[in-house]
Amino acid sequence: MKLLSDIAARERRRVVGLMSGTAADGIDAALVELRGCGSGTRFELLAFETVKMPERLRSRVLELCRTEARVEELCQVNFVLGEALAEAALRVIAAAGLGPEEVDLIGSHGQTVRHLPSGAPPSTLQIGESAVIAQRTGIATIADFRPADMALGGEGAPLVPLVDHLLFSAPDRGRMILNIGGIANVTVLPAGGGSDEVLAFDLGPGNGMIDAAVAHFTRGEERCDRDGVRAGRGKVDGRLLEKLMAHPFLDRYPPKSTGREEFGAEFVAEILEWTELEEEDLVATLTAFTARSIADGIRRFAPGEGTEELWVAGGGLHNPQLIEMIREELPQLQVDSLAGLGVDPDAREALTFAVLANETLLGRPGNLPSATGAERPAVLGKIALPGGAEQ
Repeated sequence: MKLLSDIAARERRRVVGLMSGTAADGIDAALVELRGCGSGTRFELLAFETVKMPERLRSRVLELCRTEARVEELCQVNFVLGEALAEAALRVIAAAGLGPEEVDLIGSHGQTVRHLPSGAPPSTLQIGESAVIAQRTGIATIADFRPADMALGGEGAPLVPLVDHLLFSAPDRGRMILNIGGIANVTVLPAGGGSDEVLAFDLGPGNGMIDAAVAHFTRGEERCDRDGVRAGRGKVDGRLLEKLMAHPFLDRYPPKSTGREEFGAEFVAEILEWTELEEEDLVATLTAFTARSIADGIRRFAPGEGTEELWVAGGGLHNPQLIEMIREELPQLQVDSLAGLGVDPDAREALTFAVLANETLLGRPGNLPSATGAERPAVLGKIALPGGAEQ
């Protein structure tokens, strides 16, 4: 087994980043070669894979997100998901033509099953047992990144802003990085700004409510509005849209974060009790809700002076109706795919956790208090080691 001190001393490190998002439909795995750390971080994406979540496992994960979930099931799924994450890591390593012994580190976000930043006390829970990942792959694994920030009074999210700052900041222009996953979030990078000037926060719903509506109407046979076809055929209900825009989360000032607890299937079930809209009209209205809440949050809470670029990542990028609605809501911004900055937009979050694992290995903070509200910077994550020689 490689010594952590030896890995840290290397000029280049090969790191796998793993991410399972709100929809729990797949595991994103990125193999990255990293040099340096902090503002000196340089990266090369060696391989990227999205591994489909086994249907039975996905169902079990989503059941854990319900209030009546059982502790015994939580315990078991934590280990089963660890096996799936390990398999995804091995898949992306093989895709790069490498063996596990040629990889130094894994950084795993895992699967969020509860995120309660306004709880008493605030808390969060990500599963996907890191010890299983380490033992199955033979690679040291860092996981459970959010609790250290919450222990210092932060919301534990978003965690991508530090990496956005390290990889995408520009000395001569302001940029915003928008991620549209199950939840939408934005990172604001002022031109030439330091890490203490970065602002980031969750905006509200991303794809999650649209996906839940499609799953409802198709009885689970489809899980998303592929290519925005339903939204394109439907008509936005203005009265319902205004009601949705009155959601109290949208008025909260950053730092703020949210999850499926507020913008998931349960909220969609409530909406279905309010309205008798046909499928395509409801999907169109939920798509407009996502676009408008994104634009509203950016207009109200993101300083716009000197910022003309909005770079988009995440699954929502593949919904042309949603992207066009965002462009219409924010005509002052250039809205483009993150690919324009040289990064696969689908790989951005997995890349993030590879970089965060690298920062943790070197004893460096991975949160930005300006984004999470924590009292101070914190080294994030917990380390699981494979069997072998003592460290």
